[in-house]
Amino acid sequence: MIRHLAPEDFEFFRSIRLEALRAEPAVFASSAEDWEKLPDEEWRRRLTANSVFVDFIEGEPVAIMGLIRQSASKMAHRATIVMVYVRKDRRGAGHAQALLDALVRHALEAGIRQLELAVSAENPAAIRFYRREGFVEAGRIAGGTIHEGREIDEILMTRRIDQGASSF
Repeated sequence: MIRHLAPEDFEFFRSIRLEALRAEPAVFASSAEDWEKLPDEEWRRRLTANSVFVDFIEGEPVAIMGLIRQSASKMAHRATIVMVYVRKDRRGAGHAQALLDALVRHALEAGIRQLELAVSAENPAAIRFYRREGFVEAGRIAGGTIHEGREIDEILMTRRIDQGASSF
């Protein structure tokens, strides 16, 4: 069951976000250490400022996907997908698809026309998923992140979601 988290759901948010950062440290721009030190109020604030969707199985969070909308008035039609993670034993079961579908519905209702994301060049499964879902590569940031002293490229991808719009 997918839920759009509210500030009072911050314990679920903290649980799945820290799990993601610990389980897949090479694929995220943030580290578990960055987030572990956040006070409860900051976890709540992030759920107020951004849209975070979590998929639950029997009351336990197993997948997460977030959306950060651009705040500048001329860019408010754009939003960035962040924090994408599906627990390893749940991969291939449709959680990412279900979360993306919920996120797209939410984005369209909010007037967002374009989704953007950055994905690790070393995450071929994620890249395949995004391409299958209509995302196209818009660029690459060489050495976009550094993990354990090694630079990892990030692939920038976009997808138009408004009716009649074409991908670029």
